[in-house]
Amino acid sequence: MRILLLGGTTEASQMAGLLAAAGIDATFSYAGRTRAPVSQPLPTRVGGFGGVEGLLRYLEGAAITHVIDATHPFAAGMTRNAHDACTQLGLPLARLERPAWHPGPEDDWTFVPGVEDLPAALPEQPARIFLAIGKQHIGLFATAPHHHYLLRLVDPPEGALPLPDTAIVLARGPFDVAGDRALMETHGITHVVAKNAGGSGARAKLDAARALRLPVILAQRPEVPGGHVLAQPEAVLSWLRHSAPRGV
Repeated sequence: MRILLLGGTTEASQMAGLLAAAGIDATFSYAGRTRAPVSQPLPTRVGGFGGVEGLLRYLEGAAITHVIDATHPFAAGMTRNAHDACTQLGLPLARLERPAWHPGPEDDWTFVPGVEDLPAALPEQPARIFLAIGKQHIGLFATAPHHHYLLRLVDPPEGALPLPDTAIVLARGPFDVAGDRALMETHGITHVVAKNAGGSGARAKLDAARALRLPVILAQRPEVPGGHVLAQPEAVLSWLRHSAPRGV
C-alpha cells in the first residue's frame, strides 16, 4: 500500500501523523501557496501536478495505491482532478472533509452561493470588513473600494493590493475566540466575510462575531464530485486498513 495524501489543512496534518505512526508508506503533497508550509512527519512534495494528466503520470510513476484528498473544501480544482484521475486508474479515493458550519439561534449569517458573490452582498454604506478569505480572491473586492478591509494572511502580500484601504495581520491558525474578538474590537469591525470552510481551526471568528453581535457573510462551498467522504482522520485510517489487500 502506498498513499498520496493531498494536504494543506489541519485535518491533513492530523492524517499525516496517523499515517506516520502506523508506519504506512505515504507522501504528503502541498499545493505550494504558502512560503513556509507546516513541516510534516512524511516525505513531502510541493507544487501542482499539471492537471489531470500530470496527476495520472505521478500516480502511475509513484505506484500509488490509494489517494486521500484532505485539501481545503474550496480547493475544488484539485478535488475534481483527484476524482477524475482515480476514476481513470481505478484507485481507491477517500475525501477527508470537515463538516460545514451551521448558524445557531444567536448568529446573524447571510449565505451567498460562492466566493465570487461575496462583494455584492456587502453593505452599500462604507463598512469595516474582516475579510477572512485568504489571499487568492482579494481582487474580487476591488469593486467595493469604499470599505475598510482587515486581512489576515499567512504570508505578506507580494505586491500592491487592489484595495485602497486595508490593514494586514500576519498569522497562522488555529485561532481562539478571545483573540479574534480582541482583533475585531481593536479594528472596529462591523462585518465578517468568510468561506464556509468548516472545522474548528477557523471557527473562532464566527463565535467572536456572535459575541459582538456582528453580521457574517459566508460563501457556500463549491460542488465537487461524489466519493467516499469521511469527517475524521481516524475514519480514513480505518478505511485504508479495510481496503488494503490481505497481507499488506
